[in-house]
Amino acid sequence: MKLRWAQRLTPHDVGSLRHLVATAAETDGVGPLSDDAALRLTIEPLTAGQHLTVTTSDSVVTDHGPADGTIWDDSAGTVAGYAYLATPDDHNWQAELVVHPSQRRRGIGGRLLAALTAAADQAGADLRVWAHGDPPAAAVLADGYGFGRERVLWQMRRPLSSTAPFGGRETHSVHDVPLLPDITVPPGVTVRTFTPGQDEDAWVAINSSAFADHPEQGRWTVEDLRLREAESWFDPAGFFLAESAGRLVGFHWTKVAEATRTSAGGESPSTAYNSSTDDAESAAGDLGEVYVVGVEPTFAGRGLGRTLTLIGLHHLRDRGLATAMLYVDDTNRPAVRLYEGLGFSRYSCDISYLRKPGVQIGSRPDRS
Repeated sequence: MKLRWAQRLTPHDVGSLRHLVATAAETDGVGPLSDDAALRLTIEPLTAGQHLTVTTSDSVVTDHGPADGTIWDDSAGTVAGYAYLATPDDHNWQAELVVHPSQRRRGIGGRLLAALTAAADQAGADLRVWAHGDPPAAAVLADGYGFGRERVLWQMRRPLSSTAPFGGRETHSVHDVPLLPDITVPPGVTVRTFTPGQDEDAWVAINSSAFADHPEQGRWTVEDLRLREAESWFDPAGFFLAESAGRLVGFHWTKVAEATRTSAGGESPSTAYNSSTDDAESAAGDLGEVYVVGVEPTFAGRGLGRTLTLIGLHHLRDRGLATAMLYVDDTNRPAVRLYEGLGFSRYSCDISYLRKPGVQIGSRPDRS
């Protein structure tokens, strides 16, 4: 096996890794990478992150540091595992990893995790690793490498019609789900849709304000937004902006994917609500997403978040979608209450594991 770091992918690399991700999603029923990590599977060089792969080979394992910048060629073997490492600053790193279903139980996940922890230790950085769908094997692996369970991100769903079951894991009968309430826009607020090429800067500013305390969403840049605008699923008709006195005060960005998507960590403080995608069932074309909802902090408590959520849900229903889903941290009780009041129930969860620098492999972190 070979273990290699790289900041840039070749077109062949991109195809191999996307195939790996799709195969794992089909096998597991949940995407192994976040929305943001999946968007980085391109030939564009990373500026705040690294790609890490394990390929099957008869060669001796070669370890390169995360600053190596190597472009690898996996023509001598098969891609058996992959990790995306985001390094937005010197102290807080985040990773996601996936092992090909046919290559599991061979220590590949451990090899990836060992390389990630070694790099984080060398940099003195906290390392967070997401486990999408909360698989038991991930919990065992994380525990063995000194990680402790830090965040629980719930996926919640609700039918958009009385005839739309959503997977069998819901906590109440589909017939108990209330009809979508009517929309009442607060006085002095108007709602329109996003205009590409015009609204990017204003949206990034309010997103940063609404998610100032959020570890992922609050870091978004115009480049991050434009990456998503370039995706085939992007539809400005489902991207709603609320304005008051000529300034942006809230938004709801909905998403309808055309193929298998991936989940990702994100939720918000009590004044803003976020969700970020998802799992393999979306390939059926009947699942719409509350991708991200945010409210400018000075407008908190006026019901604008609920109004914007309803506007997006009505839009998804009117498109003929059967089910809506979203993500929310289990500790964000205001958001959970809002969504439960709108008929959402818990469906699945993702787990973020945290490891502090220098924790010995095989030790059990203090979970107090």
